[in-house]
Amino acid sequence: MSELGGCGRGSAEPATATVALGSRAEVLKLFRALHRTRQQVFKNDARALEAARQKINEEFRNHQDETSSERIAELMKIGSDVEVLLRTSVIQGLHTGSDSLMLIPRKDLLLDNVPYCDTPTRKL
Repeated sequence: MSELGGCGRGSAEPATATVALGSRAEVLKLFRALHRTRQQVFKNDARALEAARQKINEEFRNHQDETSSERIAELMKIGSDVEVLLRTSVIQGLHTGSDSLMLIPRKDLLLDNVPYCDTPTRKL
């Protein structure tokens, strides 16, 4: 049975079934998190929403039969890194003219501006 696809019924070792279920739950949690992030990041952009949905689903579908726990962990790390990157680095832009864009940052991307201090705080 695949760790992502089966629940371990009929296996002789219940510990393996528990690992498979835990892995499956973590994969589904990441899948949902990616889709939630996609909906927030690409809000009001139907084309980007659909493209991101298709890409997320395609990547999970391509790896649904993965059985190696090391490879699953590696793919999970990549997926969580992508989720963080989307959430923290992507800003929507709106064409306002032939050569200009209006950036539309999300509230969670806006940080308080910390003034730059040109004078050193301690002597070397």
